[in-house]
Amino acid sequence: MIVEQIGGCVSFCLEAAGVFFRRGVSRREVFLQIWRVTIQSLPTTAMAGFFVGAIMTVQFTMQVQAYGALGYLGGLSTSATIRQVGPLLIAFMLSGKVGAFTAAELGTMRVTEQIDAIRCLGANPFQELILPRFIAIIISSFALLAAGLLMSVAGGALMGALFSGINLDEYLRHVPTIVTLPSIATGLLKCVVFAVVLASICTYKGYTASGGARGVGQAVVETAVATMVSLVAADWATSLIADTVIQLVLSAGGAVG
Repeated sequence: MIVEQIGGCVSFCLEAAGVFFRRGVSRREVFLQIWRVTIQSLPTTAMAGFFVGAIMTVQFTMQVQAYGALGYLGGLSTSATIRQVGPLLIAFMLSGKVGAFTAAELGTMRVTEQIDAIRCLGANPFQELILPRFIAIIISSFALLAAGLLMSVAGGALMGALFSGINLDEYLRHVPTIVTLPSIATGLLKCVVFAVVLASICTYKGYTASGGARGVGQAVVETAVATMVSLVAADWATSLIADTVIQLVLSAGGAVG
């Protein structure tokens, strides 16, 4: 069953890619979908990112105080948030906000035969419905995840001042030392991968929904479950790949030096 679902999702994405390269997509519709997704999800993402950073600061405070290394709090908290915790938790929030909404919207169109009507009129449902939402979710989710990570830094800094008792300058002093370019690249890579995973699953589940209103509800539930499991697997894969690439680059640099 799982293999069948994965194969169906991959085939769905390949078909969407084929339609995109053969027929293209309406830029106006893509921009409209980007605007709608961004406006709907920005407050939730910003709030989630803010509290993720605050939580990480509280947790790291308890650890670094024992070693008298409170000055490294900002660097450690920001690094952990950008590399690991931030992208995943914010993506979970987006999966419930964007993924469930898109799956319900497309599923309703499917069970009420609106998608069949579009095909009967000579239009391609992938070109008219799927691709604009697919592209918009990827672009918007990446931007929202990046914005959420920035808010997590702000939340961590505020909690550092209120909870940990260190000022902003002290909090940010070691951030450039610990948060390196590979750390930022890893976080942004995860944002891209998570956005693609979210867009693929929610559009596929919505497009293949069946069975009336009950089928739409089931598609939404399956979207939420499949997205969260896939995000965890994608987080593991991207972490492994990023760490391997970083080690290879550092080894090559050391050999050249």
